[in-house]
Amino acid sequence: MSEAEQDLDIAIGQYAELLASNLHAQRAAHFPPDAKKVMRTLTSGEAAELLGVDHTYLRKLHREGKIADVETTAGSHRRYTLDDIWEIRHALEKNAKKPGTYVPGRRAGDELQIVSVVNFKGGSGKTTTSAHLAQRLALKGYRVLAIQPELDLMEGGTLYDAVRYDEPVPISDVIRKTYIRGLDLIPGNLELMEFEHETPAAIQRGGARAFFARVRDALDSVEADYDVVVIDCPPQLGFLTMSALSASSGVLVTVHPQMLDLMSMSQFLRMTADLLCVIRDAGANLRFDWLRFLPTRYKVGDAPQTEVIAFIRGLFGRSVLTNHMVESTAISDAGLTKQTLYEADKKDFTRQTFDRAIESMNAVNDEIAAIIQNTWGRNGKKA
Repeated sequence: MSEAEQDLDIAIGQYAELLASNLHAQRAAHFPPDAKKVMRTLTSGEAAELLGVDHTYLRKLHREGKIADVETTAGSHRRYTLDDIWEIRHALEKNAKKPGTYVPGRRAGDELQIVSVVNFKGGSGKTTTSAHLAQRLALKGYRVLAIQPELDLMEGGTLYDAVRYDEPVPISDVIRKTYIRGLDLIPGNLELMEFEHETPAAIQRGGARAFFARVRDALDSVEADYDVVVIDCPPQLGFLTMSALSASSGVLVTVHPQMLDLMSMSQFLRMTADLLCVIRDAGANLRFDWLRFLPTRYKVGDAPQTEVIAFIRGLFGRSVLTNHMVESTAISDAGLTKQTLYEADKKDFTRQTFDRAIESMNAVNDEIAAIIQNTWGRNGKKA
């Protein structure tokens, strides 16, 4: 058989296996099976920023013995682990005049915030947004559960096991601790396609609730353990995405500011509205606390993209985040080693490039954190 006469399904399968095996080989090269991934230590400036204090005040706290001391370098510079940050944060909270000054999570009566990050079209920065948002919230003191359905794993123990129709396991069985204190993870892989295939039959047996309540029902058993759940929805309008949206209290739509992407988003929003209307009629509770649009992959100084963002803002007003995520080689370079900007060491990048990227990322994520706080009734505002 000539190359041109190969069966399409066999050829695609071969390419898929080749790519998957090499991706796993790359993962093993960076993070061998017997290695434990750890977070780099932080400078006093980084620690102070995460704690929301001035670095001189942080030094004063150490000097007065009000917080435990930490490791120092040969040059007598303090270096902080994430456990150090966690312990200091909770020590400061005990003596804070205002509750939530250092530990910003839920208090009595606050509802769990479930944030779905969505876009029908790939390449909008959805996964990058989800990963950085989850990590930033955890670094700032929230208890976070991240659900990443596109995380490719060879072994089991994924979201599918918790939402499947045939003998699902408790979601606590598939939650994995990460090396970032306060951040847990539920991975997913191609097994989730089984959920898409099995759902039509489940609907026939038990009605629409058979699928739209799966994610929320699974999360109910661990609801008290977290402040925020961040769901990186698949780039398709399938049953899993609809179930995630049905569970959500907040929705973040990533937008690549180009006209072709806006046209795709227009179709996505229309289709989503139609489908949500159908499952609402079937009994779904679709009361969101907030919905926001996030411009992503913005090229600073790009006039057409700036015009598109202004166009979106003119249409949707305050539903568009004030800040937007810049396109940066620092983000893509960190991704080559399966890291976020928060995990990467800035010395491995051009300083100006890294600083601009991290400043943009922090501004976006902190704006979302403020929306979550407002949803809980903080600052006298409403989302």
